[in-house]
Parts: sequence; C-alpha cells; structure tokens
Amino acid sequence: MNNSYGLDMHPLRDALYAELHSRPFQVLPSPARISYLAVIVRPDQKQDEFEHFCSLYDHFNGTPPEQDSACFEVDFGPFKVRRDKHLEFISYMVIRTEVDAQLGFFDQNALAYLPLEWLSSMPGTTIAAFHVSVEDARTIPEPDLTLVKSHFEGMRLVGSRPQNGDAQVWTTFQLHSDGCGRFLIYNKGMSDSQLGRMVQRVVEIETYRLMALLALPMARKYNAELVVMDEKLAQTTASLSDATEPLDEQALLSELIDMAAWVEATRAKTSFRFSATRAYHELVLKRLNELKEDEVSGHLTITEFMTRRLTPAVRTCNSTGNHLESLSMRIDRVSDMMRTQVEMSIQSQNQQLLTSMDRRSKIQLAMQHTVEGLSVAAISYYSVGLLKFLIEAVYDKGVNFDKSLVIGLSVPIVVGSVWLATRKIHKRFLLLAKAKEEK
Repeated sequence: MNNSYGLDMHPLRDALYAELHSRPFQVLPSPARISYLAVIVRPDQKQDEFEHFCSLYDHFNGTPPEQDSACFEVDFGPFKVRRDKHLEFISYMVIRTEVDAQLGFFDQNALAYLPLEWLSSMPGTTIAAFHVSVEDARTIPEPDLTLVKSHFEGMRLVGSRPQNGDAQVWTTFQLHSDGCGRFLIYNKGMSDSQLGRMVQRVVEIETYRLMALLALPMARKYNAELVVMDEKLAQTTASLSDATEPLDEQALLSELIDMAAWVEATRAKTSFRFSATRAYHELVLKRLNELKEDEVSGHLTITEFMTRRLTPAVRTCNSTGNHLESLSMRIDRVSDMMRTQVEMSIQSQNQQLLTSMDRRSKIQLAMQHTVEGLSVAAISYYSVGLLKFLIEAVYDKGVNFDKSLVIGLSVPIVVGSVWLATRKIHKRFLLLAKAKEEK
C-alpha cells in the first residue's frame, strides 16, 4: 500500500489489518439452499486439499488462485462456494439462491451442484455435513408443525426463535437418510446481512459442538484405564505405609516408573484434544449467546439442548484431564516417598558399613601395635646378638672388663633405641599421609 508520509511501516501491518476482514459474514437472500461441509485435514494433506479445491475451478472453467488463503469466495453462476481454513479443519459452504418452490425444503440441496467424483476424492475426513433450507416467512406462510416434522423424517424437533423472534429455526441435531443433518430457517424480519450472520452462527454451533465431542470417546476409554491405575497406585501406597517386612524396593520403583510412563504418554495423547474441546465449547456458548433465542412452546431451544447434552460431555473430558493431572501428581508424591525411603535405607547401610570399618580399623591398629612390638623385640634380639660378637672380639684382644655385665647392660639400651627409631618412622609416615589428604 502506498505510504504518502514516508513512514517506516511494520512489515506485518497490512497482514494485521487484513486478518480482521479475512472471514466476512455472508449476505444471504431468502429463500436459499445451503450445504455445509467441515473436513478434518492432517498437516500432510493441506497442500493436496488446496490443489483439490483449485481443481473445482478447472471443472467450471474458472481461474484458480495461485496461493492458499484463509478464506475464498467464488461465484460459479448458479451457486457460490465459500472455503474457510481453520486450525483443524477446512469448511465448505455451498450456497444456492435459485429455489424451486414446488420442491421440498431438502429436495434441492446445494451440494448437488458439486461433481460427485470431486466430493468423493476430497482429502481428509468429513466431521460435519448438513443442509440449511432458508425460507422467507414474509412471502409464504409457515407450515404447521406436523408438516415441518415430516421434512425431518419424523424425528424429534429442537426449535427456537432467534434474533428476538425475527427468525424461526428447526433442527434435530441428528443424521437423516442422506447421511447429513438438517436445519430449517424461516426469515421473519431480518435483512440479508442479518440472515447471513445468523446462518453463520448456526453452522458454527453445529460444527464446533461436533469438534468438541471428538474427545468424548477418548475420555471414556481412558476413564476405565484410570480406574485400574488408581487401584494399582493405592496398593503401592498401602504397601509402603503398612509394610511389616522388608520391601522389594527395586520392584516397587519399577512399578511406579511404569505407571508414570503410562500417565505421561496418555497426557501427551489427550492434552491437545481436551484443550481443543474446552476451546470449542467456549465458542459454542458464545455463538448460542449471540443467537438471542426466544422459546417455542413445547420444544427445547438450541441453547437448552446444547446445555443439556454437550455440557456434560465436555465436563467428562475435563474430568478425565483433571484425573490424569491428579494421578500424575500422586505418582510423583509416592515416588518421592519411595526415594526418601531408599535414601534412608542407603544411609542406614552406610552407617553400618562405617561402624564396621571403624571396628576393623581398631582391630588393625591393635594388630599393628602388636606387630610393632614383635618387630622391636626381633630387631633388638638380632642387634644384641651382633653387639655380643663385637664385645667378645674386643675382650679376646686383651681388654679386661666384665663381658657378661656389658652384654647385659647393652640389652635395654638396644631395645630402647630400636623402639625410639620405630616410633620416629611411624610418626613420619603419619605426617606424610596427612599431607596427602590435605592436598
């Protein structure tokens, strides 16, 4: 966009402005026939889905877009197609404004305009498929309830007067013989813009409630497994608190590790789905509030139906998610208790080992003293023997002295000298060992 003032604009500024207008509301005349599809597409299927959408242009001699976008609206003449990209799914709204008044409300749906082979080869899995029949109550009278019910194959109706009575909506929130849901809307006083906004809210309520319910089978599956895991954890905790005999701590730790691994793997599988359920539920409640419904005597309104059926399912999913979080924290606490017990056991073993080592050190010291005494005696004995040879040699050379007295007097002198030398060597080794410890 041209910058007349020479300002340095943020590179995302235009995209941020465009985001608010990326999904404009439809402007719908009445009568009209609308078919709606919501297709869950995996990340690896998104490019294939876009190329498949572009092939629809080729079928009707149109010019396909070069790049994908959040929303496309294209007029193929007798019908229009709107494609919206969402986080988990792609939605298609097919709108037909040329209505044959001689045919029934759902005998001329807009989906019939799309090629059957194109529909059957669409990438992804369809989560929502339903038809919306819009009639103008200002030009034709509303049929009685029995006739309305016949268009829904006799199923129980849910109905209300949204927009403070400016419209009448009938549905069953069930699948019919063609595998699709049905909505019948009578426009009593809304403009085309108001009608477009109301129809958009209705289709979003139906789509978001189905997306919210995707987590329910998962919650039911893991609820049963959580009961078993709760019992195992309770038994493990009881074995720790009521133990009267030494426990197999290695086996208990292995059980706790297995339980913790199962819980974390389950949380990884369910965390996104449960979070998405809460988000979709909030969107449903917001759209219901925007409908501003008035009650039709004898029938549940859309809000009452959703509150009665959808809210308990969402609470089940929330409960399962909370149960997983609680179980994870309890396993952590029991693991901490187990680790503390193992550490105390190791400390006790270390204390016993130190006591045993101290006792052995004392025994070794006593033995060392004994050996030192024997060593002093042995060295003194041989030293006195050598000294005796020296004294006898001196005596034999003619030196006159009492040989026996000199030998006797030399014994304590030699023993004392050997003992002092041994003690000096012992102290020297102790000083060297202490110096090494300090380093």
